[in-house]
Amino acid sequence: MPTTDPAAVRLYLASTSPARLATLRAVGIEPITIPSRVDEEAAVRSAAPGTPTEMVQLLARLKAEAVVEGGSLDGSAIDGLVLGGDSAFEFGGAVYGKPHLPETARQRWHEQRGLSGVLHSGHWLIDARGGVVGAAIGGVADARVHFADDITDTEIDAYIATGEPLEVAGAFTIDSKGAGFIERIEGDPHAVVGLSVPLLRRLVRALGVEWTDLWNV
Repeated sequence: MPTTDPAAVRLYLASTSPARLATLRAVGIEPITIPSRVDEEAAVRSAAPGTPTEMVQLLARLKAEAVVEGGSLDGSAIDGLVLGGDSAFEFGGAVYGKPHLPETARQRWHEQRGLSGVLHSGHWLIDARGGVVGAAIGGVADARVHFADDITDTEIDAYIATGEPLEVAGAFTIDSKGAGFIERIEGDPHAVVGLSVPLLRRLVRALGVEWTDLWNV
């Protein structure tokens, strides 16, 4: 476990995503992770967001707000910045979240190999320093993902068997086993793992906090 600086501004991550956690750790931030427990499907049905960008922004906001309202896992109030995030993959005129089921993931891979789609990654940051809820700000990072055209059915079946693509938007990753199936990315590569570091820096500074004040590792 990395050592942390208690004097730094705390960042609470309203997510249990291993990819988001690894990304933050790689840039010197050890966040406090708290599950958001938002019913995403119900929230989307209720709000009926019109675009993929609006949908991921909505869910990112709801996740951050849920953590602020619920407090820390030990029952104490939040004291720091709270980050919520959500991702969706837009392909062929449809918007895909997590496939959950192997047969769903398999169908998506058969459709998307050799083609491309856009990964939308929503972010919402709430200033809750000192236990007082203050300003909040959000943004969306996008990246077009191009898939290899020579991916075999055997490779798809083997990838799905790992379980990795079942719980990620679009049924793929770029930071693990799925990386070999992606030819190139246009746009923000961090968006593909669900957390844009450049965008997060801008949001943090917009709330009056220096980016380097989050470095605690």
